[in-house]
Amino acid sequence: MNFYVHPSSYVDEGVIIGEDTKIWHFSHIQKGAKIGEKCSLGQNVNISNNVQIGNGVKIQNNVSIYEGVELEDYVFCGPSMVFTNDLTPRSKYPKGAEGYKRTLVKYGASIGANATIVCGNTIGRWAMIASGAVVTKDVPDYALMTGIPAKQKGWVCECGHVLKNELKCIECEREYNLSNGVLTEAK
Repeated sequence: MNFYVHPSSYVDEGVIIGEDTKIWHFSHIQKGAKIGEKCSLGQNVNISNNVQIGNGVKIQNNVSIYEGVELEDYVFCGPSMVFTNDLTPRSKYPKGAEGYKRTLVKYGASIGANATIVCGNTIGRWAMIASGAVVTKDVPDYALMTGIPAKQKGWVCECGHVLKNELKCIECEREYNLSNGVLTEAK
């Protein structure tokens, strides 16, 4: 075993956990889940059946990653943020896995504490979702999203700093190009 699971946590059979990953107190990893290398799952994290999590992902306390959600490499999920996987849930009429809407969180995106991600949407690379925001539509790469429902309030650098008037980061000096509402890193 080249990973750590706290004794209070449960890992079902058929789970794959990458090297140097740490799973902390009172967490449950359900069958068929795949977790990459060098991930950190905080206290009281639930990873549902067949969920795919990339390398270097950080999931803070009290987060559930439901079936239908996929996290690419280096995604950050803040404390108590929420994913959904069913747009029309009914206790009396469960849909099962085939009824769940897919949600994709792309490489390097960050989701703040207590944010909600409504299912069926994609969060772009290096996007930043503010604490408490409610995402109800696709999010572009590098977008800064705030509010309820979340609206784009600007752009963020790969390093996480908000880009101001110029599309050059004052922190790390990366430069970006904006064309037709799409931000890309300048080469």
